[in-house]
Amino acid sequence: MDGDKRDKIDAMRQQIVEGHVEKTLIKLASPLIINNLVQVLYNLTDTFWLGKLGREELSAPGTAWPLVWFFMSIGMGFAIAGFAFVSQYVGAKRYDEANRAAGSLYSLMMIFSAIVAVVGVLIAPLAMDFMNVTPEVYDYALSYTRIVFIGIPFSFTLFAFNFLLRAIGDTKTPMKINAFTVFLNIVLDPFLIFGWLGFPELGVVGAAVATMVSNSIGSLIGGYLLFTGKVGIHLTLENLKPNWDFYKRIFRVGIPSSVGFSTDALGFVVLTRIIYGYGTVAFATYSIANRLINFMFAFANGISQAMGTMVGQNVGAEKYERAKKIAEKAMLINFIILSAGTAIVIIFRPQIFGFFLEDPEVLAESVKFVKYFAVSLPFFGILSAVSNVFQSAGHTKKAMVLGMIRLWILRIPLAYGLGLFLNDTIGVWLGMGLSNILSALFALAWFLQGSWMRKIIEKAP
Repeated sequence: MDGDKRDKIDAMRQQIVEGHVEKTLIKLASPLIINNLVQVLYNLTDTFWLGKLGREELSAPGTAWPLVWFFMSIGMGFAIAGFAFVSQYVGAKRYDEANRAAGSLYSLMMIFSAIVAVVGVLIAPLAMDFMNVTPEVYDYALSYTRIVFIGIPFSFTLFAFNFLLRAIGDTKTPMKINAFTVFLNIVLDPFLIFGWLGFPELGVVGAAVATMVSNSIGSLIGGYLLFTGKVGIHLTLENLKPNWDFYKRIFRVGIPSSVGFSTDALGFVVLTRIIYGYGTVAFATYSIANRLINFMFAFANGISQAMGTMVGQNVGAEKYERAKKIAEKAMLINFIILSAGTAIVIIFRPQIFGFFLEDPEVLAESVKFVKYFAVSLPFFGILSAVSNVFQSAGHTKKAMVLGMIRLWILRIPLAYGLGLFLNDTIGVWLGMGLSNILSALFALAWFLQGSWMRKIIEKAP
């Protein structure tokens, strides 16, 4: 890292490990919240335009993303491991080692993403069959999925860029780049979907192409900043060379996260199959509801992500009680935010769902979804925060276990079993809600036990 950049990182580190907790949390979280809101704006815009085509077209991205997320989640595990190492090295004031760790992570992500792109394109049809995708949605979902997989290498490297800068406490730069890419995506969407101003009318495929193009440009900008040293991390060809010893450490910490995230994503593939068993109306309702949940979590996730940076650096500095205090404050803030958001969705449900799709059957189904699932969202905020604490501290096995309990032990069996028992989607939505509440209570008890309060980086030589 260059001298002036290192001074800025050192000043930010000082604020994180010694400054006012709430002020620092808000300072770090504000750009992340804006970034999340911008991303949600893209998702909402995508849903809005595809909703003009029909509920089948609107369902295509929601069908594709569990499969895409399954592969991305494997890489996300390694990104989280890199985040934990880089943030703890910065907390310990070992900046050169943080830079080398960043280079190793970036090169690993480039190699892995190229493999994922090829595999994803090839297995997409098999995945559509497994998810029991209805015939009227199948072709739309398959085309969308394959285009997104082609652009996966750019998505992965942009992902790595965001994690690396967040680890050193820079949340503004990723926000600016992501805001630009999302704005570009939003602009491209209607032109490519409907063929405005002479552009090809691509329909659902147009939405996927817009996503691929915008992510590619964002990734190239992020790579330029990293390789020119214009941000706190400075990548060179030297530190991009495969470092097998460090790769082993990334795998040791990252594999539990990769397993946890990928089994979560696989669980959502299974959940998609369960919901499709009740027809396209049920899945269209679920797709719209997911967009609303993402909007609410834009705030909560911003707080959790900022908390992760603070927890990682404080653990690296061996300030464990301060890390615990930061996490507790973040959980309380998230619970309040999500409770307020849930109340708004309940009150304005008809207007919100009707904005995306004026379909009487979907509006009727939304009553059930909101009534039996929405109340669980504040609890999921607690679970998400605890999982973030475990990951940021480098104790990824704990986060993996939490994810498996929520999805495989609770959500899928409850959603499937209650759906069969009640012979209605009420059972599915109720099972999903119960899984959030029960797993959150377990996660909170585990967090308070304190076994996560130790660092993973080696002692300084």
